[in-house]
Amino acid sequence: MACILKPLQLDCELCAIVSNSGQMVGQKVGNEIDRSSCIWRMNSAPTKGYEEDVGRMTMIRVVSHTSVPLLLKNPDYFFKEANTTIYVIWGPFRNMRKDGNGIVYNMLKKTVDVYPNAQIYVTTEKRMSYCDGIFKKETGKDRVQSGSYLSTGWFTFILAMDACYGIRVYGMINDTYCKTEGYRKVPYHYYEQGRDECDEYFLHEHAPYGGHRFITEKKVFAKWAKKHRIVFTHPNWTVS
Repeated sequence: MACILKPLQLDCELCAIVSNSGQMVGQKVGNEIDRSSCIWRMNSAPTKGYEEDVGRMTMIRVVSHTSVPLLLKNPDYFFKEANTTIYVIWGPFRNMRKDGNGIVYNMLKKTVDVYPNAQIYVTTEKRMSYCDGIFKKETGKDRVQSGSYLSTGWFTFILAMDACYGIRVYGMINDTYCKTEGYRKVPYHYYEQGRDECDEYFLHEHAPYGGHRFITEKKVFAKWAKKHRIVFTHPNWTVS
């Protein structure tokens, strides 16, 4: 189980962060994404069947504790075929604890027994509170008191800013996109039909409890892009 415990060391020149958004449909940027030095994906977003739009390579996959069961529905694909992929699993201490009571940690431990080459890392309690602290610093709100859950995108950004010299983000909308006239109506995920992306964003932003503050987070990402080498593309953002 060394894999689950040792710290992750990454050093990348140009990173591509590929959003799970329906914005990726029809973009045909797969080859461009695959030329990046490190390619980041989130949760269980597939590449098979979507290569033309999203690319085929994955170097780092950041996964929420709630999405681990989705990976385990297709473990051969994620942990055998994609055994060069590094998995970073984030989640609250109660699910990730290593004393036998961490339900998600236990699932991962079993996975590594079956797929000994799987490279799986889990966030520490310290790292989780660090990410909460950044949320408070950037928004002025306590994450728990405000009833918010951080998104996988939030963790991906924080990890990537540490690891990458430059970042290109594909398929992520900005905080005002859903209020612009004639915006592109797309499903929330490129790989499944479902609720409209903007409807989902508004629903989460205003949920009294347990919502991801996607719109608030995008505002923070725009702020980070002024200090780091971050470019948003498909759709393009102008970070003024």
